[in-house]
Amino acid sequence: MKIIPLSEGSFTIDHTKIFLPFEPAKDDLQQRSRGSLLVEIQPFLVETKKDLILLDTGLGFSEHGVLQLYNNLALHGYSPGDITMVLMSHLHRDHGGGLTIADPYSGLSHLSFPHADYFINEKELDFALHAGNASYDADRLSILEGNEHIHLIGDHGIINGYIQHELSAGHSPFHQVFWIREDNDVVFFGGDEAPQLQQMKTRFIAKYDHDGKKAMELRQKWWEIAADEHWKFLFYHDIKTPVYSQTK
Repeated sequence: MKIIPLSEGSFTIDHTKIFLPFEPAKDDLQQRSRGSLLVEIQPFLVETKKDLILLDTGLGFSEHGVLQLYNNLALHGYSPGDITMVLMSHLHRDHGGGLTIADPYSGLSHLSFPHADYFINEKELDFALHAGNASYDADRLSILEGNEHIHLIGDHGIINGYIQHELSAGHSPFHQVFWIREDNDVVFFGGDEAPQLQQMKTRFIAKYDHDGKKAMELRQKWWEIAADEHWKFLFYHDIKTPVYSQTK
């Protein structure tokens, strides 16, 4: 498998749930609003023998109608039409922002990857659209409902014969994780329940998680199993260590 991190950079977020670009070389976190958290945003492209897979879709920033994610793909020689599968851990703004894009002329929104099949937990989409939670952009996500390219999946199963998905429900009520298995490789994408290398190594309970204790316990479990099965972790919020091979 070929793995390509698609970093969108660093940002701060506070209670408003608005992501503001942050340049560590010149910006001061202390000058941001009280309670601001520093986060890094990094979708992944995984090329297998069967598919070109996008794991989560970033913030959805665009310039002159062109998604930053499109530009990141182009840097590696890919176009939006090349993507065959989009796997979503959950639909929070920093993960689902790039799912759709508005036409700069008509203003109408459409799915960002026209030839892809999108796999989203059924309960997660319903929650995102109807719970009134500020972490979700319900207006932006509304075109997912009833779209023929959207595959609403259950709590666990196998996609295309080699991708395992499982409801984990630590970071958000219907968060899911993925294992991509090909030949002797196992790639694990834990979204916001396995977001950074440092969090895998410590007993860290995050206040921003739906169930922080469960998320911590899942990290510990995955970390131990990964050592035996030699998983490659893909860390969505860790630009310094985007891919990490776990061994004993």
